[in-house]
Amino acid sequence: MFTGFSSQTIDFMWNLRLNNNKSWFEANKENFKQDFHNPMKALGQDVFNRISSDYSRHGFIHKVSRIYKDARRVRDGEPYRCNLWFSIEKPTEEWTSTPVFWFELSPEQWSYGLGYYQARPLTMAKFRARIDRAPSKLEKLVATLEKQDEFILDGEEYKRKKETGSVKLSVLYNMKSFSLIHKQKNGNELFSPELVNRIVCGYQFLMPFYDYLITLDSDPDPEV
Repeated sequence: MFTGFSSQTIDFMWNLRLNNNKSWFEANKENFKQDFHNPMKALGQDVFNRISSDYSRHGFIHKVSRIYKDARRVRDGEPYRCNLWFSIEKPTEEWTSTPVFWFELSPEQWSYGLGYYQARPLTMAKFRARIDRAPSKLEKLVATLEKQDEFILDGEEYKRKKETGSVKLSVLYNMKSFSLIHKQKNGNELFSPELVNRIVCGYQFLMPFYDYLITLDSDPDPEV
């Protein structure tokens, strides 16, 4: 059960950033497990239990990131991540192009939300085609975003603007990939078990967006 992160969690992340090498990490491995990895696992499990129970139809799984960087990407001589995250998603081999729920903790801030790591161009083409066919459903979802202050739209836009008939959806229409995200500087929220409820409530709010996005890849090819 998640009881909260601690000041030691934050201290560990900063110290790892300053001492990102094997000898320091091995000497502090127990601190990593106790102060960082185990609380993250507990938080992910508690959130997953609630979400998978309420939305069993999706067949969600959850994952916790590893502290070790992929050896192919250790180009800076720093073999460890200073951040950890968990995700809640449908099982797939192409997780980078599938919408996922996540929570991430870094030395400076924490964030959570729903979105793509890197949506496939074809997925986004189908997204635009669906907007062109029937914009009203997504317009209603976007209207709910305008009535809250927890999540904002984040992502990279195309430099050359694409035209859509829906003014409300013009920003989304021009995204290469996107997320609905909450970002916050590290503070007391992290140290309370109430963080579980905060994340679960956020995911519940975002679930209609997930339902909309997860079916995109089953849409017909826009070029057909």
